[in-house]
Amino acid sequence: MNPKVDKFLSGVKNWQEEMEVLRTIVLDCQLTEAFKWSQPCYTFQNKNIVIIGGFKDYCALYLHSVQ
Repeated sequence: MNPKVDKFLSGVKNWQEEMEVLRTIVLDCQLTEAFKWSQPCYTFQNKNIVIIGGFKDYCALYLHSVQ
């Protein structure tokens, strides 16, 4: 777990609980947690795989195209 992500999630006003659940699910997939583009980002073998993002009406997982 990355301390920058801890700090980010502690300051989230919308979707904090949901984002924490998504974080747990993603970390269970053995991905490495980073903080990129002001969002929690998860990588595998130094390739971006997924980002957790929150908006006014929803939160989401953004999947990267891996080649």
